[in-house]
Amino acid sequence: MKFKQGRTAVAAVALAVVGVCLAAGVLVGTGCGFGPGDIALLCPVGALLSMVAAKTLIPRAVISLVLVVAAVLLIGRAFCGWLCPVTLWCRVKEFFSPVAKREAREAARSDENQALAAGEIAAAKAASEAPSGAQGHSCASCGACGGKRNASFDSRHAVLGGALVTTAVFGFPVFCLICPVGLSFAAIALVIGLFGAGDLNWGLVFVPVMLVIELVFLRKWCGRFCPISAFMSLFSRFSRTGMPAIDNEKCLETAKGVACSRCATVCTFDVNLRHPDLGELPLHDCARCGDCVDACPTQAISLRVLNEKPQSFAEAFQKARHGGKAGLSRNESGPAPIIPDLDEVPCADEA
Repeated sequence: MKFKQGRTAVAAVALAVVGVCLAAGVLVGTGCGFGPGDIALLCPVGALLSMVAAKTLIPRAVISLVLVVAAVLLIGRAFCGWLCPVTLWCRVKEFFSPVAKREAREAARSDENQALAAGEIAAAKAASEAPSGAQGHSCASCGACGGKRNASFDSRHAVLGGALVTTAVFGFPVFCLICPVGLSFAAIALVIGLFGAGDLNWGLVFVPVMLVIELVFLRKWCGRFCPISAFMSLFSRFSRTGMPAIDNEKCLETAKGVACSRCATVCTFDVNLRHPDLGELPLHDCARCGDCVDACPTQAISLRVLNEKPQSFAEAFQKARHGGKAGLSRNESGPAPIIPDLDEVPCADEA
């Protein structure tokens, strides 16, 4: 899978560059970031926490926030998919996890996503066959057939709020002590201190233990706990740059009515590209990682420089089956829908 391997390599190189800069003394660390000389490169949450702790505006923190918001508006949560060290640690954990356990987990997730997709396909077919003017049914809207919508309560934002409150109470950015991103850089600094100056301290035990706890026992850190992800999601909803797009004439679900959902199954960030309302996270939380592009059995997904607002599945389904004209039904006159012959294309389980 070229995208997964590529982003693993990018994250590893980025972490290595930071390590080399720290070892060479080019970068210096702070409680919430690092940077050359007097310029600190703060993460957005670290910037907020540092100002809450100091109870004042910090110019470099404000600059950091502005730059991060601008980047998120441009490329969404691409940092999470390509640069965050947690992505690298998750790949390492995946490499050492038992193959049978990993395959069983993926199979269960695939079955769940296919069941949800089958409900949406059935609803779309019923809507296309209904008399003109009749209202269609949506599994995503009612949930009667097992469908689920994006969670109304986002635990990531609760963690973000908790981080701000604890910082205000204690006058110190408490979350920075357990943030896996910060702990990754702290681990590098501790190793450099150990081999460079023989600095042996309790952090050499605390940091690795916290990383293991968070990445092993909080398996869905990125989607359920990460306040950095929560902060980015507040602004990523306005970004359409670099988003994956689906060619509905190639997609098995719209062109042939076959429940596939490979794109949802492989998504590290629990986004359902084909059925956005049925994912654990909304579509704007896409991290542009490209895993869905690699997984699609018909090469129907591509990353686009600028993507349009996505259609609902019902609209995409009807347009794919009626030559680009939505809203037609069997009771309306017009040419018969042209469905591509995809009999030779493997389904999700065969890919």
